[in-house]
Amino acid sequence: MSDNKLKVENSNVPAEKIKNPALIAAIEKMQADGSKENIDAMITEVVKARFILPANVRQIPQAHTQNGKTVMGNSTQVQFRLLENNQTKQKFFGVFTDTDEMSKWNGIIGSHKVVTDFDSLAGMVMDPKSETAGFVINAFGKSVTFPKPMVISIKQQFDYMRRNKNIIENGAQVKIGEPKEYPIDLMAALINHLSTEPQVNAAFLRLIEKDGKVGYFIVVDFIGDMNSTFEGIADVAKPYIDDEEALTIMPFTMEFARNAVKGIEPFYRKTEE
Repeated sequence: MSDNKLKVENSNVPAEKIKNPALIAAIEKMQADGSKENIDAMITEVVKARFILPANVRQIPQAHTQNGKTVMGNSTQVQFRLLENNQTKQKFFGVFTDTDEMSKWNGIIGSHKVVTDFDSLAGMVMDPKSETAGFVINAFGKSVTFPKPMVISIKQQFDYMRRNKNIIENGAQVKIGEPKEYPIDLMAALINHLSTEPQVNAAFLRLIEKDGKVGYFIVVDFIGDMNSTFEGIADVAKPYIDDEEALTIMPFTMEFARNAVKGIEPFYRKTEE
């Protein structure tokens, strides 16, 4: 167990009112029968839930300038209590579905109860300043662990579904193929751009035909904010395509995307430093 310093937004919902009966039921059902259907249902509840995250909160004196004068004030520092795996020594955020579950953690009496959600947790797990390996729900009860790679995958898939109204699913009536002639200028521009984006590990280019329209399909393996990553790629590609609808961008974590580029070499791969 140790501390981790990160900023969080305050929630207006008291921790004592946080209850997650649907999530608790989904966890119990998944643990009794670990079918894909039950796992997916549990993950859906995790994304919708609000959690309690124990933390130490203290006020730190801080000087700032006001009307040309130095004024002393206070800033809030939040130190999250982390769980440590005894074998791997990896550290995880410990979150709880309700105050009863949190009370099972001995030694945190008096800790501040921060109300958070999956998006905020994912952002903290993926933050470069964080050394955490993921988060654990109800570590001292019927616990479920979400390692960092799984957090990234879930975050990207749900972000993609929230961002796009027309989701391409496996089995959809679309065709994926290779361009007869690769768009060299487009690829050169994208490679130049992606080389400045450290969060992007690799990118693949295919052709996609959907609803009778043929366009470029870019699959991106990345960590970080989806909106800024995809918007950056779209802005770079815009001068090289006739129609914005002729470009589809999808995270590598989507099953459809992984199948579409199976056995295909990426046109861009981050250089190891």
